[in-house]
Amino acid sequence: MGYLLNENNFNEVIKEWQKDYLIFAPKKMPGEGMYSDTNITRYAAIDNISEIEWEKKSDFSFKEVLLPLSETLFYYTEGTVKEAEANRKMGAVIFLRSCDLHAVKRLDEIYLRNGYEDYYYQRLRDNVRFFVIGCSATYDNCFCVSMGTNQIASYDAGLTIKDGVYHIDSHWEEMNPLFSRCSQKEEEVVIPFVTSNEISVKIPENLSIAVNGASLWKEYDSRCINCGRCNFVCPTCTCFTMQDIFYTDNGKAGERRRVHASCMVDGYTDMAGGGSYRKKNGDRMRFKVMHKVYDFKKRNGYHMCVGCGRCDDVCPEYISFSHCVNRLGDAMKEVTGNE
Repeated sequence: MGYLLNENNFNEVIKEWQKDYLIFAPKKMPGEGMYSDTNITRYAAIDNISEIEWEKKSDFSFKEVLLPLSETLFYYTEGTVKEAEANRKMGAVIFLRSCDLHAVKRLDEIYLRNGYEDYYYQRLRDNVRFFVIGCSATYDNCFCVSMGTNQIASYDAGLTIKDGVYHIDSHWEEMNPLFSRCSQKEEEVVIPFVTSNEISVKIPENLSIAVNGASLWKEYDSRCINCGRCNFVCPTCTCFTMQDIFYTDNGKAGERRRVHASCMVDGYTDMAGGGSYRKKNGDRMRFKVMHKVYDFKKRNGYHMCVGCGRCDDVCPEYISFSHCVNRLGDAMKEVTGNE
């Protein structure tokens, strides 16, 4: 069902939602950019529809709503353990684009269908609704078309704007009466999705772990500075580490936290007994790239990368993930000797 709402109408909807949901969307943060006197766009709670940044791709993804940067799992004393309350007690409505909604499928695969259900992820994932924002034009560094994530049909509601009017395509049955009450008009709504990007990638059909021996990875030993920015902005990177925070010197009272981590930074592969793996940055780049476009697909049938291009946007050394993927064909020729 399609509904047409003006700004005031939509804000009525948001006011009603706020009784049961927190609303998250891409929001411009003035003065909080990477450099002085620059802005950044990231996901944050909003109170009205005008706060949403429509024109610019968000610099960070939505995933912090489902995977907090730092999350306390439990508190403990010498004789007791108490589960921590969830970071968010209410449901959530998330406004996001097609590539990011495809990323939710990847997160669910990892945390809910990977041999067990992650309780802490599940409790934040429950009662989340997704409002997909239509993309009428591509953004810098996006290659979602190549990854097949440029459009999606499995959303609770879709949204596009025409001449200041908000057009909603609703699959959210329980909210249709609210949309109908607040709408100016009801008609069929088609959400626009991009059909081409300026950047495209081609993953070799014969890609295998043999490419691990290619020379291209050595280039990243010197280029990459292992800052981990690519991991933290990626909507499908899910790695974390555990931190125990002690309240007492004897370590018998404190809390355990799950904290975002990065396979690109020093210390990530440190093992008990002093072992450490993938010490070279090129090896870390190989691990990340192959995980995104090879081994995840072998296990789950689709690629982990959704082609949002944020890793390219944020890299301080101008390393391009999409360019690296496009070099895999030549790398396979190098290691197999096939032209």
